[in-house]
Amino acid sequence: MKTNKLITILTVLIFGFNTSLNAQNKTTTVYLIGDSTMCLYDESRFPQMGWGMPFEYFFNDSVSIENHAKGGRSSRSFIAENRWQPVLDALEEGDYVLIQFGHNDAQNSKDHPDRKTTPEQYKTYISKYISETRSKGAFPVIISPVTRWKFDSEENAVECHEPYLKALKEISKEQKVSLIDLDSKSRNLLDSMGKACSRYLYMYFEPGEYFRFPDGYPDNTHFTEFGARKIAELVLEGIMEQNLDLAHHIIKPYHRK
Repeated sequence: MKTNKLITILTVLIFGFNTSLNAQNKTTTVYLIGDSTMCLYDESRFPQMGWGMPFEYFFNDSVSIENHAKGGRSSRSFIAENRWQPVLDALEEGDYVLIQFGHNDAQNSKDHPDRKTTPEQYKTYISKYISETRSKGAFPVIISPVTRWKFDSEENAVECHEPYLKALKEISKEQKVSLIDLDSKSRNLLDSMGKACSRYLYMYFEPGEYFRFPDGYPDNTHFTEFGARKIAELVLEGIMEQNLDLAHHIIKPYHRK
């Protein structure tokens, strides 16, 4: 009888130890959902990168990044094309969802004729991502759309997504959800670098400047590898400012001795 009791106690202790060990070793998955400024690109598009590409290299092994962002998608079309449901199905307690839409919510295009949303519709879709993420015990983080390379006559970076940034600020306050204002952060970055230097953040090439685009490539929206890294750093800065637990998993800065 005593032997059976001892076995039971040992079994409970071992189970508790294994459970605790598994919890400590659990990888936190961070899902990225958004548009072309965040998404993955293959080598044929080099040097174009979404900021989600270098983003994964800023975390230690306890974090896994799942980049589901897709070019041309809005908060509406990402759901309509069934891109959100697989992410929702995979979510586990303690995971994160970084949500960044707005670029494509402002207008339709030839290839995407039904993606536009009004600011109010935008709030409805963003709210859906937030509530459904929370229903799985995961943490939503909303991110405002990154600015375009656009300046006024005095060479100050211009706000490009005002109605959608306003909507996100309202959602953040109403639903008590973390907001990383990447719109403002990226405009501050452009202003600090100046118009001429900040061009190199973007896929904006003058004629004859880059062999792949002999006639030039005036893209004021998408990022070079340099730009993607700088924008990813702004998102990391936002994560630390919001004091998210995720900040504890960012790798330590390297100081050369």
